[in-house]
Amino acid sequence: MTSAEVLLIGGRAGVGKTTVAWEVSALLREAAVSHAIIDGDFMGQVHPAPDGDPDRSEITERNLAAVWANFAQRGYHRLVYTNTACVLPSEAGLFVRALGADVRATRILLTATDATTRARLTRRELGSELERELVNSARKARLLDTGASPETIRIPTDGRPVRSIAEEAAAATGWTQN
Repeated sequence: MTSAEVLLIGGRAGVGKTTVAWEVSALLREAAVSHAIIDGDFMGQVHPAPDGDPDRSEITERNLAAVWANFAQRGYHRLVYTNTACVLPSEAGLFVRALGADVRATRILLTATDATTRARLTRRELGSELERELVNSARKARLLDTGASPETIRIPTDGRPVRSIAEEAAAATGWTQN
Protein backbone atom coordinates (compact mmCIF):
# COMPACT_ATOMS: atom_id res chain seq x y z
CA MET A 1 0.00 0.00 0.00
CA THR A 2 1.16 3.52 -0.71
CA SER A 3 1.98 5.74 2.23
CA ALA A 4 -0.52 8.34 1.01
CA GLU A 5 -3.14 8.77 -1.64
CA VAL A 6 -4.10 12.32 -2.48
CA LEU A 7 -6.88 13.79 -4.58
CA LEU A 8 -5.57 17.13 -5.81
CA ILE A 9 -8.31 19.55 -6.84
CA GLY A 10 -6.95 22.59 -8.67
CA GLY A 11 -8.38 25.37 -10.76
CA ARG A 12 -8.72 29.10 -11.09
CA ALA A 13 -10.38 31.27 -8.45
CA GLY A 14 -14.16 30.94 -8.59
CA VAL A 15 -14.19 27.51 -10.21
CA GLY A 16 -15.54 25.76 -7.10
CA LYS A 17 -12.52 23.92 -5.67
CA THR A 18 -13.47 24.22 -2.01
CA THR A 19 -17.15 23.53 -2.59
CA VAL A 20 -16.37 20.43 -4.67
CA ALA A 21 -13.79 19.19 -2.14
CA TRP A 22 -16.33 19.37 0.69
CA GLU A 23 -18.87 17.51 -1.44
CA VAL A 24 -16.24 14.86 -2.28
CA SER A 25 -15.69 14.55 1.47
CA ALA A 26 -19.44 14.09 1.97
CA LEU A 27 -19.47 11.31 -0.65
CA LEU A 28 -16.50 9.61 0.99
CA ARG A 29 -18.17 9.80 4.39
CA GLU A 30 -21.32 8.23 2.92
CA ALA A 31 -19.16 5.40 1.57
CA ALA A 32 -17.33 5.07 4.92
CA VAL A 33 -13.99 5.93 3.29
CA SER A 34 -11.48 7.25 5.82
CA HIS A 35 -9.87 10.50 4.65
CA ALA A 36 -8.68 13.96 5.60
CA ILE A 37 -9.31 17.25 3.83
CA ILE A 38 -7.05 20.30 3.59
CA ASP A 39 -7.63 23.60 1.84
CA GLY A 40 -4.10 24.35 0.71
CA ASP A 41 -4.81 28.06 0.38
CA PHE A 42 -4.56 28.32 4.17
CA MET A 43 -1.19 26.56 4.47
CA GLY A 44 0.79 29.63 3.38
CA GLN A 45 -1.41 32.56 4.41
CA VAL A 46 1.07 34.80 6.16
CA HIS A 47 2.07 38.40 5.58
CA PRO A 48 4.68 39.46 4.90
CA ALA A 49 6.23 36.48 3.18
CA PRO A 50 8.97 34.88 5.29
CA ASP A 51 12.56 35.90 4.49
CA GLY A 52 13.89 33.72 1.70
CA ASP A 53 10.40 32.37 0.88
CA PRO A 54 8.79 35.06 -1.32
CA ASP A 55 6.16 32.76 -2.84
CA ARG A 56 5.45 31.13 0.54
CA SER A 57 6.18 27.65 -0.84
CA GLU A 58 8.49 26.65 2.02
CA ILE A 59 6.04 27.58 4.76
CA THR A 60 3.21 25.92 2.81
CA GLU A 61 5.21 22.71 2.55
CA ARG A 62 6.22 22.77 6.22
CA ASN A 63 2.64 23.37 7.34
CA LEU A 64 1.30 20.65 5.05
CA ALA A 65 3.93 18.19 6.33
CA ALA A 66 3.07 19.01 9.96
CA VAL A 67 -0.68 18.68 9.48
CA TRP A 68 -0.31 15.51 7.41
CA ALA A 69 2.00 13.98 10.04
CA ASN A 70 -0.79 14.42 12.58
CA PHE A 71 -3.33 12.80 10.28
CA ALA A 72 -0.98 9.95 9.31
CA GLN A 73 -0.17 9.27 12.97
CA ARG A 74 -3.90 8.66 13.46
CA GLY A 75 -3.97 6.19 10.57
CA TYR A 76 -5.25 8.33 7.71
CA HIS A 77 -3.67 7.70 4.32
CA ARG A 78 -6.11 9.47 1.98
CA LEU A 79 -6.18 13.22 1.52
CA VAL A 80 -8.45 15.57 -0.42
CA TYR A 81 -6.38 18.70 -1.07
CA THR A 82 -7.39 21.90 -2.83
CA ASN A 83 -5.20 24.69 -4.14
CA THR A 84 -5.17 26.63 -7.38
CA ALA A 85 -1.91 25.25 -8.78
CA CYS A 86 -1.64 21.90 -6.95
CA VAL A 87 -2.21 19.96 -10.18
CA LEU A 88 0.82 21.41 -11.96
CA PRO A 89 3.81 19.09 -12.43
CA SER A 90 6.02 21.67 -10.69
CA GLU A 91 4.05 21.05 -7.47
CA ALA A 92 4.58 17.27 -7.39
CA GLY A 93 7.73 17.50 -5.28
CA LEU A 94 5.89 19.35 -2.54
CA PHE A 95 3.56 16.38 -1.99
CA VAL A 96 6.37 13.82 -2.08
CA ARG A 97 8.34 15.80 0.52
CA ALA A 98 5.31 16.58 2.72
CA LEU A 99 3.36 13.29 2.47
CA GLY A 100 6.09 10.75 1.74
CA ALA A 101 7.99 9.27 -1.17
CA ASP A 102 5.31 6.71 -1.95
CA VAL A 103 2.47 9.19 -2.53
CA ARG A 104 -0.07 8.44 -5.29
CA ALA A 105 -1.85 11.49 -6.69
CA THR A 106 -5.02 11.87 -8.71
CA ARG A 107 -5.07 15.30 -10.32
CA ILE A 108 -8.36 17.06 -11.07
CA LEU A 109 -8.45 20.43 -12.82
CA LEU A 110 -11.81 22.12 -12.43
CA THR A 111 -12.63 24.49 -15.28
CA ALA A 112 -15.20 27.23 -15.85
CA THR A 113 -15.72 30.07 -18.28
CA ASP A 114 -14.80 33.66 -17.50
CA ALA A 115 -18.51 34.51 -17.21
CA THR A 116 -19.15 31.74 -14.69
CA THR A 117 -16.15 32.59 -12.52
CA ARG A 118 -16.98 36.32 -12.68
CA ALA A 119 -20.50 35.61 -11.39
CA ARG A 120 -19.19 33.34 -8.62
CA LEU A 121 -16.43 35.71 -7.55
CA THR A 122 -18.80 38.68 -7.56
CA ARG A 123 -21.00 36.83 -5.06
CA ARG A 124 -18.04 35.71 -2.95
CA GLU A 125 -15.71 38.71 -2.84
CA LEU A 126 -17.45 41.26 -0.67
CA GLY A 127 -14.39 43.35 0.14
CA SER A 128 -11.83 45.22 -1.92
CA GLU A 129 -10.30 42.20 -3.68
CA LEU A 130 -12.80 41.54 -6.51
CA GLU A 131 -10.96 43.19 -9.42
CA ARG A 132 -7.62 41.68 -8.39
CA GLU A 133 -9.26 38.24 -8.06
CA LEU A 134 -10.87 38.51 -11.52
CA VAL A 135 -7.57 39.41 -13.19
CA ASN A 136 -5.63 36.73 -11.31
CA SER A 137 -8.30 34.11 -12.00
CA ALA A 138 -8.10 34.68 -15.76
CA ARG A 139 -4.28 34.59 -15.67
CA LYS A 140 -4.25 31.37 -13.62
CA ALA A 141 -6.80 29.76 -15.96
CA ARG A 142 -4.39 30.22 -18.88
CA LEU A 143 -1.44 28.94 -16.83
CA LEU A 144 -3.35 25.86 -15.68
CA ASP A 145 -4.75 25.13 -19.13
CA THR A 146 -1.31 25.04 -20.71
CA GLY A 147 0.66 23.71 -17.74
CA ALA A 148 -1.41 20.79 -16.48
CA SER A 149 0.04 17.40 -17.35
CA PRO A 150 -1.82 15.11 -19.79
CA GLU A 151 -2.95 12.73 -17.02
CA THR A 152 -4.77 15.56 -15.25
CA ILE A 153 -8.52 15.02 -15.43
CA ARG A 154 -10.36 18.16 -16.50
CA ILE A 155 -13.85 18.59 -15.14
CA PRO A 156 -16.02 21.50 -16.31
CA THR A 157 -18.17 23.09 -13.60
CA ASP A 158 -20.33 25.49 -15.64
CA GLY A 159 -24.02 24.91 -15.02
CA ARG A 160 -23.49 21.59 -13.23
CA PRO A 161 -24.70 20.55 -9.79
CA VAL A 162 -21.90 20.32 -7.23
CA ARG A 163 -22.83 16.72 -6.41
CA SER A 164 -22.33 15.66 -10.05
CA ILE A 165 -18.89 17.29 -10.21
CA ALA A 166 -17.88 15.73 -6.89
CA GLU A 167 -19.05 12.28 -8.01
CA GLU A 168 -16.85 12.54 -11.11
CA ALA A 169 -13.86 13.65 -9.03
CA ALA A 170 -14.36 10.97 -6.36
CA ALA A 171 -14.78 8.24 -8.99
CA ALA A 172 -11.39 9.15 -10.47
CA THR A 173 -9.68 8.11 -7.22
CA GLY A 174 -11.18 4.62 -7.08
CA TRP A 175 -11.45 5.02 -3.30
CA THR A 176 -15.11 4.03 -3.15
CA GLN A 177 -14.45 0.82 -5.15
CA ASN A 178 -12.66 -0.85 -2.21
